[in-house]
Amino acid sequence: QVHLVESGGGLVQVGGSLRLTCAASPSLGNDEVMGWYRQTPGNERELVATITAAELINVADAVQGRFAISINKAKETMWLQMNNLKPEDTAVYFCKRWDVRQPQTIYWGQGTQVTVSS
Repeated sequence: QVHLVESGGGLVQVGGSLRLTCAASPSLGNDEVMGWYRQTPGNERELVATITAAELINVADAVQGRFAISINKAKETMWLQMNNLKPEDTAVYFCKRWDVRQPQTIYWGQGTQVTVSS
């Protein structure tokens, strides 16, 4: 059974930093991808960044240069380092996991709230 648990959200001032953590079990397989998505009320979830088991990375333009995604060697912990936070980064951040061979099978974490105050 797949589990994803996010942590690290909170309230931060403009320009501040937060580090989100997603604990995954079991560890990421060779054909799997993990990523961070975010959602604000009334809107769909949007891509923030993704990382493959081979550590190929994709980062959304809106956070390029400010956010960094990484994963540990055991492929069981993923992070999102968020720097120079802006009010528009306020959202619930979700961890997502899927297998590229079975893209219809998607797993989500419960989400963690990030609030950036101006």
